[in-house]
Amino acid sequence: MVMEIIEVTGLRKRYGTQVAVEDVSFSVREGEIFGIVGRNGAGKTTTVECVSGMRTADGGAITITGLDPRKDRERIRERVGVQLQDCTLPDKMKAGEALELYASFYERPADWRALLEEVGLGPKRDTPFAKLSGGQRQRLSIALALVGSPRVAILDELTTGLDPQARRDTWELVELVKARGVTIVLVTHFMEEAERLCDRVAVIHRGRVAAIDSPAGLVARVDDEQRLTFRAAPEADGVLRSLPEVRTVTHEAGHFTVTGTDGVLLAVVTALAARRITPLGLRTEQATLDDAFLALTGPPAGDAPLEHTR
Repeated sequence: MVMEIIEVTGLRKRYGTQVAVEDVSFSVREGEIFGIVGRNGAGKTTTVECVSGMRTADGGAITITGLDPRKDRERIRERVGVQLQDCTLPDKMKAGEALELYASFYERPADWRALLEEVGLGPKRDTPFAKLSGGQRQRLSIALALVGSPRVAILDELTTGLDPQARRDTWELVELVKARGVTIVLVTHFMEEAERLCDRVAVIHRGRVAAIDSPAGLVARVDDEQRLTFRAAPEADGVLRSLPEVRTVTHEAGHFTVTGTDGVLLAVVTALAARRITPLGLRTEQATLDDAFLALTGPPAGDAPLEHTR
């Protein structure tokens, strides 16, 4: 039986007259990577700060590992590790010193030396924070979030500012953290990151939940079509239009665009091969999480001014 390790119901948070979060509800299953995506100012960070106890919600109910962050902040600190959006340490503090210091805050910490090796920073143990690269700083930040041996890790905008290789290296590390049995709440505005890592995703828009589903489920909500483009002999037109898997066929000067269900690729290739017609330059296209996100939230240029602060 899958356990709900985080439950949020009707979460509300304002900063003065400005609304940050309004009526947000979701649950996180133990052992999953749960993504929270949205544009800057959508309310993502405020939401997870309320969940972790770093901010006090104005309304709604929150439980994390069975505890209320408003009443059990110290107990939650032992169970929840948080990687902040901006990891800043004293320039001269060494990576090993930072982990040793953080480990001293917990009753039963992880072996910080082993953890340093696990996140790939063993050779950087004596390197000052100021001399770590962006990717190395993020690895250290993840290690700091894990040194208390938490059941839940909250990772906020983990790969912002990293180059593509450092971002992919960090993704692999997140997958290793999940393999340790840690439940992860991943806040991001990178759709590729959410699609790669997350079991389920909550789309936050203007302080509210627009949708919750698996990445594939969100994509299927807005587009279940597959598109094929290729070049072929004109007689392919009649063959394609006779296939039940095909929805539309566009044919111009030997270039075909075909849309259809998930089985359209096999159907088209098989039917054309049976008539000795070769589809040249065959490409397949499907909707992505980016497409789903835009469908759920609208294009950025069409947004009215946001009232949210975070």
